[in-house]
Amino acid sequence: MSFNLATMLRESAQAHPDKPCLRAGERTVGYAELDRTSGRVAANLLAAGLVRGDRVAVQLPNVPEFLFAYFGILKAGLVMVPLNPLLKAAETAHQLLDSQARLLITFDACAAEARKAVVGLDDLELCLLGGPDREGGEWAFTDLCAPVADPDDVRDIAATDADDTAVIIYTSGTTGRPKGAELTHFQLFMNCTTAGAAFGVREDDVSLAVLPFFHVYGLSSLVNVTVRYGGALSLVPRFEIGPVVDAMADHGVSVFVGVPTMFHALQQADTAGRDLSRFRVACSGGAAMPAALMTAFEQRFGVAVLEGYGLSETASTATMNPSAEDRRPLSIGKPIWGVEARIVDGDGLELPPGAEHIGEILLRGHNVMKGYHRNPEATAEALRGGWLHTGDLAYRDADGFLFLVDRVKDLVIRGGYNVYPREVEEVLYTHPAVAEAAVVGRPDERLGEEVVAVVALRPGAGATAEELVGYCRERLAGYKYPREVRFLPELPKNATGKLLKRELRVAARG
Repeated sequence: MSFNLATMLRESAQAHPDKPCLRAGERTVGYAELDRTSGRVAANLLAAGLVRGDRVAVQLPNVPEFLFAYFGILKAGLVMVPLNPLLKAAETAHQLLDSQARLLITFDACAAEARKAVVGLDDLELCLLGGPDREGGEWAFTDLCAPVADPDDVRDIAATDADDTAVIIYTSGTTGRPKGAELTHFQLFMNCTTAGAAFGVREDDVSLAVLPFFHVYGLSSLVNVTVRYGGALSLVPRFEIGPVVDAMADHGVSVFVGVPTMFHALQQADTAGRDLSRFRVACSGGAAMPAALMTAFEQRFGVAVLEGYGLSETASTATMNPSAEDRRPLSIGKPIWGVEARIVDGDGLELPPGAEHIGEILLRGHNVMKGYHRNPEATAEALRGGWLHTGDLAYRDADGFLFLVDRVKDLVIRGGYNVYPREVEEVLYTHPAVAEAAVVGRPDERLGEEVVAVVALRPGAGATAEELVGYCRERLAGYKYPREVRFLPELPKNATGKLLKRELRVAARG
């Protein structure tokens, strides 16, 4: 079956040629312009000698040129490899080498590290967005967007197979070295179609696009969903609360998709005098949202938070709460259409419903990756038995709603008892002085592991370690509460706002 993911852009451009697709500050790009410019990118990539299946890495923030490159790469039948702009040279080099990229599209702020990364990669060229300081042999991004001689080249979309790899997304690396998950045209189309339909996205929606596009959450749940349904994106290159509130008010944002740390900042933001009346739906993913934060956010804005769950390996969304009327607060919802989920014990046996039956989430469906690029051993391990083993712990209620408990690797075993860090974190978040909290284990000769809390306090608030230990001891079983509390100005996060518990575990062992 022939299918190319870029078809959804072409369809939306034909239906709404003059409608804005994205807004970035004062700049507006309509659907027809995005379709035309990405077509030029496709034609110029092919004219430069790239052939179907070649990999093109894109290391850009949330700017219009990201979308020009993304849809141009797809239209040309090439494979998109989005990279985090914050990567250092060695990290970038690993992903370029592993993906076998032929071209790296980046921008001035990344140029120095990118040039170091490509040293020794003789088959790879560099394309730079902006700035006059290109070095010999480097392309200019404007060349990729330049008009081509034959208009038919701009209109053409490569007839890729539905199961061809469209995107290689590298895992966040919070639990190990990043691996490239291969996602197909069909998987990405089905994921954005079913997820968008589940929470009722509309043509008149404007979605705040502050989640990084290089991550599967931003790429699939924002870019793909919006283009698929003909909505608009309000681009914010990085999460800073001032520009976020400005964009929401100035562009009439109706949909906010983010991670809990973003919800926390927005909940505390000063929005006095700003018109946020179009704000109608909020979707949270990437990490479990604390109950106290969800309650405070919903009371502040009068908008229900719909939690979902997914991974790079599932083309973003795997489960979600579809609506305010059909949800379970603090649940990650039910599997989306066409996706199955199991909760299994350590022997792989499916567990019955109930909060006492915690096991690993296994997933199967149209959204599960082909595998890890050039890593058959990791692929076989992750997809054993025909199911994706997520490494996440959850339970299911009697109605089929899933409740995320923790990562398998985050579990703390203290004196033979399982301590789920999220349960302790939920208690810490109810303390009025606590802004952020994470719980990890550190080795202990007597107990195996001891429970350690790492906390960032709210500005101007005060609390001692003894106070927080006592607060938890009053609310948790004796084996669960932390015996040690450490303070940081801010907890470490990756570019998508996820807490980097691996760094905290390393520090706890030190």
